[in-house]
Amino acid sequence: MKRLFKSLLNTVPRPILIRLSYVIRPLLALYLKGNRFTDPIDGKGFRSFLPYGYAQQRPNVLSPSTLSLERHRLLWLFLQRETDFFSAPKKVLHFAPEQAFYQRFRKQANLDYTTTDLESPLADVKADICQLPFADNCFDVILCNHVLEHIPDDTQAMRELYRVLRPGGMGIFQIPQDLQRATTFEDNSITDRAERARVFGQYDHVRIYGRDYFDKLRTIGFEVREVDYTAQLTAEEIERFCLAPGEIIPLCTKPL
Repeated sequence: MKRLFKSLLNTVPRPILIRLSYVIRPLLALYLKGNRFTDPIDGKGFRSFLPYGYAQQRPNVLSPSTLSLERHRLLWLFLQRETDFFSAPKKVLHFAPEQAFYQRFRKQANLDYTTTDLESPLADVKADICQLPFADNCFDVILCNHVLEHIPDDTQAMRELYRVLRPGGMGIFQIPQDLQRATTFEDNSITDRAERARVFGQYDHVRIYGRDYFDKLRTIGFEVREVDYTAQLTAEEIERFCLAPGEIIPLCTKPL
């Protein structure tokens, strides 16, 4: 199964994978039903999760029901337990909307919810993150997770995120990050898909972010909290929800 998933991820375009998943997901959820692990997004239990990864497969991380990964489940728990995201009226912009969240956020009566992306079939607005078609200061919450590592000019993308976020608004900009690395690594000369996957972890990534990612966001103007939310969870919760200990949630706010 690991080889099959790796082959699909590296050969099938993401928009097609999204469409295929709607057919395959119910079958996988039924086959893997159990009580060892729980997806906190929908509360369903499984005897195992699925493997996932473009270069190196991580075992037991992809939920069969919501298709959530560790980062999605961690973010869901944070939003649910630590914020008023699910209760207060909010205008939300969601980049490259993840299937784990898309239908659930859209059904939230308190959310004025807009999705955007260049290619995703789930996008309401087809837009370039470096040149957004939205007015200044118009969103209360921006979710832009595992997007910036795909963008050659991530500085301009960050400026646009800052521009359209309202003062006092919240942005969560998760990225794949090597916390052992002080500085971000980029090499535009690497163009081969297989080599990109080997070096950057995925064929369509253009950098590996280091610890300096948070300071880069601060230079744009954001106030940034580096939230290690797994430190606030029990070891039993981390294991049951299949989370990645030590993963940081970059919680960004635009000063009033």
